[in-house]
Parts: sequence; structure tokens; C-alpha cells
Amino acid sequence: PKPQEMSPSLQEMSLSPPNPLTSSSVSSPARLVRSMSALRSTTWGVDLQQYSKQVELELQEVERASIHDYIKESENIASLHNQITACDAILERMEQMLSAFQCDLSSISSEIRTLQEQSVAMNLRLKNRRAVREQLGQLLDELVVPAVMISTILEAPVTEPEFLEQLQELNGKINSVKEQAFRETVACADVQHVLEKLKIKAVTKIREFVLQKIYSFRKPMTNYQIPQNALLKYRFFYQFLLGNERTVAQELREQYVDTMSKIYLSYFKSYTSRLMKIQYEEVAEKDDLMGVEDTPSLKNRNTVFTLGNRGSVIGAAELEGPIIVPHAAQKSDVRYPFESLFRSQHYALLDNSCREYLFLCDFFMVTGPSAQDLFNAVMGKTLTMFLKHMEAYVCDCYDSIAIFLCIHIVLRFKAIMAKRNIPAVDKYWDTLLDILWPRFKHILELNIQSIQSTDPQKLGFLDTRPHYITRRYAEFSSAIVSINQTFPNEKTHALLGQLQVEVENFVLRVAAEFSSRKEQLIFLINNYDMMLGVLMRRERGRREEGARKERGRSEEGERTERGRREAGRGEERGFGKRREKVKGRRRE
Repeated sequence: PKPQEMSPSLQEMSLSPPNPLTSSSVSSPARLVRSMSALRSTTWGVDLQQYSKQVELELQEVERASIHDYIKESENIASLHNQITACDAILERMEQMLSAFQCDLSSISSEIRTLQEQSVAMNLRLKNRRAVREQLGQLLDELVVPAVMISTILEAPVTEPEFLEQLQELNGKINSVKEQAFRETVACADVQHVLEKLKIKAVTKIREFVLQKIYSFRKPMTNYQIPQNALLKYRFFYQFLLGNERTVAQELREQYVDTMSKIYLSYFKSYTSRLMKIQYEEVAEKDDLMGVEDTPSLKNRNTVFTLGNRGSVIGAAELEGPIIVPHAAQKSDVRYPFESLFRSQHYALLDNSCREYLFLCDFFMVTGPSAQDLFNAVMGKTLTMFLKHMEAYVCDCYDSIAIFLCIHIVLRFKAIMAKRNIPAVDKYWDTLLDILWPRFKHILELNIQSIQSTDPQKLGFLDTRPHYITRRYAEFSSAIVSINQTFPNEKTHALLGQLQVEVENFVLRVAAEFSSRKEQLIFLINNYDMMLGVLMRRERGRREEGARKERGRSEEGERTERGRREAGRGEERGFGKRREKVKGRRRE
């Protein structure tokens, strides 16, 4: 029933607290007593029987209404029941499907694990196969002899680039087969006989080619630098022979050494003999000393004690200048002092020695002591011939200035070769200095002895003018000092000091022959003034020469800078003209 239709007591009951009798705790006596007391307090003043009947009627009415509602909604309930049944069937099928999926997933996970294991195994096999393939491929590349290599080695000329390329490949395969044979690789036996035949053919062709080049050196009037440069292009040939056929390499080396040794000896022997034919015919003799009276003035040569222009032979321009051509000098009837001939001879030796040493190191692949031994085998006879020639000439030479200039030429050439980092001829330079220094010292000692042995009383008539001995000493000492400036040497200073002491003693002895003190002083002043004048003139000339060279360098630098500026202005003018043309085109 609706709330407004309920009795007031029932409405009041519905608004009151719940009935304690409906509690689940009725079974407890204490709780029952408390519920009864609560009921009495609640229903105080109400008839309980009437109230219970009313409640019963209301409950029946509610039951009938509920049954009526159920009957009214029976179709919906039946539909709901059918839907629930259908949902149960669907859920059952879904359960079966999910169970099948679960089984499938279990099988799939096991298959994935199997595939993963198979993938790991396949990756490992692939890695191993790649490693094997790499090593096996490299082995095959090293062992397999291609047809191109065979045809090129057998048929192509040795000067062709293809031959050199295939020869390098052949050398690599030979070395690889040797290495694999040491490891007892069975496949090496299949290619060894092929490689051996190719090696023999290549060695034969290379031997013929190199011997032909070496024999071409022997032709008259041959510039041997040309075949040397040709051999340097094929330096790998000797490397191939050295690694595969040492007997042939040794044969070619001996042939080259024998050929070039004879060529150098013949060339320098002929050149030296022709050079000596254009030397001054009249040279200083053993009587041309400071203390010997009336030293003759020889024709077509400088004086014995004066430097003159002879010092230019150690200048930068002439020291490394072109060598003297003997037949051209003979045709023009030109003569030279010994130091110029010495310079030309040894500059040719220096130039050829540097080139030969570098060729030997490059082509024959030698360094250090081995290179020095090979160079000595090629140039040893020539250097021995030079030393014998110098010993024969120097032992009869009394031109101290020429000897001293030769010493400084050797010192400068030695410095040039040190700058080029070529030690091939160092021992020869030292031996040459050991020949020249004692001779220079001996000649100065002869001059000192000649001054010591000069008796002023036997000089005849004396006057207060400078004596010819002091003039000779002044010229000679100034010459030696000017030469010795670049490479000062204590030996030279000591010898000049001894000579100076003897000249001073001689001047004092001659001055003592004058009767008056005035004449003695005049004689001393004139001689010392003359000596100082010669020395100062030489020093002034040296300074002027240095200033002239400096001016020349500065003028050259100015010309270079001027040319650079003019070139820049020309370029600017050119750019200006091009800009004007562009502007004109734009206006058009």
C-alpha cells in the first residue's frame, strides 16, 4: 500500500526505529528481554492485537500486490531468463575459445622458444661459416693463379706496367705459398709447380732486361744517368730477385759494380789528365820562398804570395759552379791555377758520388754500413786514383796558397755533403786533408826557415823603403787570414804566429844594420805601415764585397717586390677593365 493509505500507527511504526524482534539476535535471552522492554516503550498506549492484525492484513495485501506484479512481468522475466541462458551459452563458448587460445599460446610460446634456439644456432653457424669463408677465401686468393697472371708473365714485355703489377702479385703468391707450406697446407702442392715455372720465367726476363741496361753503360759517350733513372723505375725487379733468386741478384749486383767501377775510373782518370794539361805551365818551385831574393814574376799565373782573384774559387758562385770542360779550355787557350782544377775535379766527384750513393741505396735496398761497402766497391778505385794523384802532385808543390785553398775547398765540400746527409766520401775527405795539411805546414816551415836564414848583411844595399820580405809576408798573411775566416783553424793561427815572429825578428835585424837611429825608425815605420796598409786594404775589400753582395740581395728583393706590385696593379687594371665591360653590357 501507498504510504498515505497506511494507518497512522503503521506510519508511526515505519518512522520509528527498527523492530528489535526482527534482529538475528532474538535467540539470546538477555537480548529478548531488552527487545521486549524496547517494544513496550515504543508501543506504549497501543493495542497490540489490533496492531498485529493490521500488520498481517497489510502484509497479505503487499504479498498479493507482489504476486500480481510478478504475474504482470512474467513475460519479461521469461525473456530475461532466456537472455541469461543465451549469455551463459555464449560465455561457455568464449570460455572454450579462451581455453583453446590458452592452449595455442602455450604451443606458440614453446615454438617461439624452439625458433629462438634455432636462430641462435643458425647465427653461430653463420658466424663460423663467415670466419671460415674469410680465411678460406683469403687462402684461395693467395693460392689460385689466374690466367691473366700467366699470360702477362709469359708474354708481356718487362717494361709494361701490367708486367710489373702481375710480378708484384706473383711475389705475394710465392710468399703466401711458402708460408702455407710451412703450415703444412695440402693445397700448396697443387700450385707450387705453376708458381715455380712463372718465377723462373720472370727471373729470366728480368735478368736479361737489367743486364741490357748495365751493358748500355759501357757504350762510349753514354750518359749513364739515363739508364740509371730507367732502372729506378723498376727497382722492384731487384727486390723480386733478392727474395726469390739471390744468385741472380748477386750476379746483377756484381755486374753493376764491375761496370760502374771501370766507368768511373776511366772517366775521372781521363778527366784528371786533361785537366792537368790546362794548368799554368809555370808554377811555384822550391826556391820561391819569402826569404829568397828576386822571386821571378811568372807569366800567366798569380804571384806566389798574393791572393788576387784566386779566392773566388771558394766563393758561393764558383764553388758549386759548372765544372771546367778541358777541350773547350784548350780550344780557347785558357789556363787555370791548380786550385781551380782541384775544385772542378772534386765537384764532379761530389756530384757523381751523391747521385751514385742515392742510386745504390734506392735500387739495391741497402743502408748504413752495407750502403757504404757497396759504394766503396763502386767508387773505391776512383778514390784511390784521386789520392795517388794528389800525393804525387802535392809532394812536389810549393804553392802554399793553392794548397790552403784546396784545404778549404775540401772543408766546404764536406759541409755540402753533410747537408745532403750523404756520408759516402767522408773518409776520403779526411784522408785528403791528411795529405794537404802536412804539406801546407811544410811549405810554411820552409818559408820560416828561409827568413831565419836570411842574413841582412848579404842583402846588399839597404834603404828605408819597405823590404820585399815584409811585403811578401803582408800579402801572404792577409791572403791566409781572408781564406781562413769561414773555417778558422788553430793550426793556421799557430803557423802564422811563428811566421809573424820570424818576420818581426827579421825587420829588427835589418833595422839594426842602419847606422842612425832615425833611419832605423823610418825603416821600421815604413815596413809596419806597409804591412798594416795591406791588411787594412784586404779587410776593406772584404767589407766592400760583403756590402756589394748585400746591396745585390736587397736590389733583387726590391725588384721582386716591384714586380709583384706591378703584377698586382696589372691584375687590378685587368679587373677594372672587366668590370667596365660588365657595366657596359648591363647598360646595353
